[in-house]
Amino acid sequence: MAVEGTTGRVTKRRVRTRANLLEAAFAVFAAKGFGRVSIEEVCEAAGYSRGAFYSNFDSLDELFFALYGERAALIAEQVAGALALDGPDLDVPAAVDRVTEVLLLDHDWLLVKTDFLVHAARIPALAQTLLEHRERLRRAVADRLARATGHTELPAVLGDTEGAAHAVIAAYDGVTTQLLLDRDVEHARAWLKQLLTALLTDGHDNPAAHSGG
Repeated sequence: MAVEGTTGRVTKRRVRTRANLLEAAFAVFAAKGFGRVSIEEVCEAAGYSRGAFYSNFDSLDELFFALYGERAALIAEQVAGALALDGPDLDVPAAVDRVTEVLLLDHDWLLVKTDFLVHAARIPALAQTLLEHRERLRRAVADRLARATGHTELPAVLGDTEGAAHAVIAAYDGVTTQLLLDRDVEHARAWLKQLLTALLTDGHDNPAAHSGG
């Protein structure tokens, strides 16, 4: 019993240390930019030694992917949850409304992610790992669109549900790039809503298309 209790305490402490390192790293990455931050700076911000860092992560790259995994899981959950409410049929305008209301649009996270994207693009192994992480969100969208096949018609120009999912992610990437520069979250949500509605319905269910707005 004593051994189990000790193990439990060690495990909880390790989980807390890892969480604190991730939180501190995110703040430092956002402030200074990934690639301009050392392991020592992350440790100092978190209040831990290098030993604590290396007991949880092999490198800053691995730490970033832990951060990315958390954010990717959250966004995939948000999208999947917002798209799951219609049953087999998919009310595209209503689903787009829900997605754009809940979707994580965090300026600091976009800064960190963009910094790492440029870093990873020059290292094939990192680029491949980043692509695999991005796949989770695309898969969540494609799976939901596939379940609506036969109930909800998508624009033929998108091809199949895989093509539609790629288009949705591309729209999200474009809007978040603009958000990086103007920091206008409300405008980003409104523009993403217009873009996705037009994309997934050929604009036929977009009120702005009918009003000329």
